[in-house]
Amino acid sequence: MPTTLATDSDAAAIAARAILDTDAEALNALLTAIGPDRDLVDEPDPLGPGWPAWDLETALWALPGIGRTKATKLIARKRPRLYPIWDSVVMGVLGTARAHLNPVREALRADDAALHHRLLKIRAEAGLPEEISALRVFDVIAWMDGKDRGLGQRADQGR
Repeated sequence: MPTTLATDSDAAAIAARAILDTDAEALNALLTAIGPDRDLVDEPDPLGPGWPAWDLETALWALPGIGRTKATKLIARKRPRLYPIWDSVVMGVLGTARAHLNPVREALRADDAALHHRLLKIRAEAGLPEEISALRVFDVIAWMDGKDRGLGQRADQGR
């Protein structure tokens, strides 16, 4: 067991150094290329390779100790209205174990953005500040629902 802890610690140190130092310029360039924060519901086209946020997630995955959830949490911290957090429980609620960007985007856009508007209403009813995005409200509600239903399997491929 101590070997695993040392390995995990080493991986975290390597990833932290890459994010803050050795790969910082390239990662910051991708973050800048994403543009300002905006609502995922407003993205008109399906998202894929070549979209700077997709490429940033891919670059973060390449770092030791950074999996899908950590990579998406890092991006979501910088673009909370735009980037969903990948979590097996949340993806189970959506009925997709592997993909996250387009299924969340499509769910938010369906029926004239009905889900997006409902999330904004929930945020207001809960008395949450506007800084809490509809996407973060979605993450919390979907995760709670999925946990209650026993959803969530480990998967580490696809978007």
